[in-house]
Amino acid sequence: MNTPTLIENIDYIINEDGNLVFTAHYLLKRGHCCQSGCLNCPYGYKDKADPNVPAEFNDSWEDDYSYDNEEDDD
Repeated sequence: MNTPTLIENIDYIINEDGNLVFTAHYLLKRGHCCQSGCLNCPYGYKDKADPNVPAEFNDSWEDDYSYDNEEDDD
């Protein structure tokens, strides 16, 4: 299986902290949004609640649930 070669300054850049950052060109070429809040996301997905949590878990049920609406049975 051939792994495509990434080209610096086209597919990625190395930022001032030494991190590899994918370019919008590469992310578009990949063909889908990973919803990880990529710096150069061309799909409009910029916000990720917690970078240490996978994107699919960031929309927790607690966001939609209000404890203020509960009635006490006492």
